[in-house]
Amino acid sequence: MKTQVTLFLIIGLIIILGVFGIGLILTYNSLVESEKAVEEAKAQIETVIQRRLDLIPNLVETVKGYAQHEREVLLKVTQARAKAQTLLEKISSKKSLTKEDLAALSASQSELTKTLKSLFALVENYPDLKASINFLALQDQLEGTENRIAVARQRYNYAVRIYNTKIKTFPGNIIAPMFGFWEKDYFEAKNEAEEPVKVRF
Repeated sequence: MKTQVTLFLIIGLIIILGVFGIGLILTYNSLVESEKAVEEAKAQIETVIQRRLDLIPNLVETVKGYAQHEREVLLKVTQARAKAQTLLEKISSKKSLTKEDLAALSASQSELTKTLKSLFALVENYPDLKASINFLALQDQLEGTENRIAVARQRYNYAVRIYNTKIKTFPGNIIAPMFGFWEKDYFEAKNEAEEPVKVRF
């Protein structure tokens, strides 16, 4: 009789440990999967921001061809782009972004947006530039990129929300700290960066 009780206890313990082990593995894998989704969304933001930064030198050169004496505006755009590029390179090497990284990224993009708005306001004074095929093509590409940035930011925040929910709900809230999964911050754009640059005339 005692042997049967002991056997049932051992089997029960094995079942409990098995269920716990499976739950642990499934939860851990789910957290890893969610963290990878956040990393992919981060990489997508970096890609579209890099595309925006890559378009700006061509845009500046095109405007310079028609408005060489507007050096101050062109210089501000170039400096804001260089600052944004340096920051992007710095954060690209990180696995995840801190609140400070996201604030700095948002601020640099906001500054770049302001300078681009002043550049497009300047273009109003140059009808030949506004009609230039090269300028119009760059304008279209930049507008498309602005929209992609907004979409990439939304996807990043969505991935972060799913990840944060998993580490705050049971059983993730128990398992996440054991394996170093911590809450991630959302990418909240500054007011100037929330609206895409209006480049249509």
